[in-house]
Amino acid sequence: MRMLPPGAINTGPPVVPRPSATVLLVRGSRPWELLLVQRPGGADFAPGAYVFPGGTVHGDDMGWGDEIQMAAVRETFEEVGVLLARRGQRLAGEAECDRVRSIVEGGKTFGEALRELRLEPALDELVLFTRWVTPALLRRRYDARFFLARMPAGQIVRPQEGEVTDWLWITPGRALASPDITLVYATRAVLESVASETDAEKLFSGAAQLKDVPIVEPKMVQTETGWEIAGD
Repeated sequence: MRMLPPGAINTGPPVVPRPSATVLLVRGSRPWELLLVQRPGGADFAPGAYVFPGGTVHGDDMGWGDEIQMAAVRETFEEVGVLLARRGQRLAGEAECDRVRSIVEGGKTFGEALRELRLEPALDELVLFTRWVTPALLRRRYDARFFLARMPAGQIVRPQEGEVTDWLWITPGRALASPDITLVYATRAVLESVASETDAEKLFSGAAQLKDVPIVEPKMVQTETGWEIAGD
């Protein structure tokens, strides 16, 4: 279990969880690997830990269909430079990544960049497979959807300076076994849930066939020394 700092506990009415999205980027088939990124030591969430790319919904995500899926697309690009978008039937390549990056660096939003380049977010490339809600006792809460997505061909990982200090492609089993990789409870649990599937095609098809996506809310336990998240 992981001990929580006193400031993490909410003493008032429960905080409404912030809608957010997390993406497990997958490359390869059998075996397959996924992308983990390391948060800076001073990050608000999971400092120093390896996590999946993701973040909360912003106003720029509205108007594209599903704002949570759009947040997944935007956050994946902002954090690791991978663009889940298409023009017509063709998924974006590195050239489109460079153009979107240039427009955003010029002061426009991610959504504005997509519209300028006539790109559509590839929301259909995202496969929802689980949902995690932060316990009600915590001051900082998230309602996070976890999606699977394939790494687009021809693109490369370009992590955002300041938000990502390290990144690696790794199998779930190796990530779970490595003493050099710090994992928070949710990341570890999600890795454990996919580690037994060695075939990427079956991983995606199994998630796509889910009728009821499981909702997980970790348990909290009060001990003599304070509050802890069970299992972390």
